Amino acid sequence: MAEEFSEEKDESLGESIPSEASENEPQNGEGSVNGSETEEIQDPLTQCVEELAAEKDQRLRVAAEFANYRRRMENQRADWSLRAKANVIRTLLPILDDLERSLTAAAEAESEDNAFSSLQSGINLVFENFLSELEKLGLKRIQTVGVAFDEHLHEAVGQAPAPEGEEDGHILYESQAGYRLGDLVLRHAKVIVGIAPAVPAEADAQ
Repeated sequence: MAEEFSEEKDESLGESIPSEASENEPQNGEGSVNGSETEEIQDPLTQCVEELAAEKDQRLRVAAEFANYRRRMENQRADWSLRAKANVIRTLLPILDDLERSLTAAAEAESEDNAFSSLQSGINLVFENFLSELEKLGLKRIQTVGVAFDEHLHEAVGQAPAPEGEEDGHILYESQAGYRLGDLVLRHAKVIVGIAPAVPAEADAQ
């Protein structure tokens, strides 16, 4: 009887004491659950950072496009203003030419009549005031006599032998004044261009 009791006791003790290996093992997949929870926490954070970066990039692009648009509109407004001003001034150039021709003719007449001199002075005053107001708007006369011919500014209406010492292709005379408004040419200056005489072959050989 005593032996049977001791054997039953040993068997019951063996069943009730868990092994160390079973205690150290994760219960019901506890480790895998914690890992998935960490991934679920990290994914929304990563997505949020990416969305913020994308939104920032989009805002920067919109700001750059708006800056370019504003700069383009400012340039267009300046160009429209310049061209509108040029159209008005261009219609006034013939009047300026008439006044200048009148002064030239009066100077060539060399009359000693007081009335004529007074008229000449009056025309000269009108011309100077008129030209001064146009210059305030940005009108500039194109240089001609003594400068090199420039097809962007001058229109050659004739040629003449260049005086001795004068460089070939330089302007000798101006038949009509040219004007520009800023970089915009309103009217090319009509000029006579000097041509240097050809050097004889014998002189060239020497």
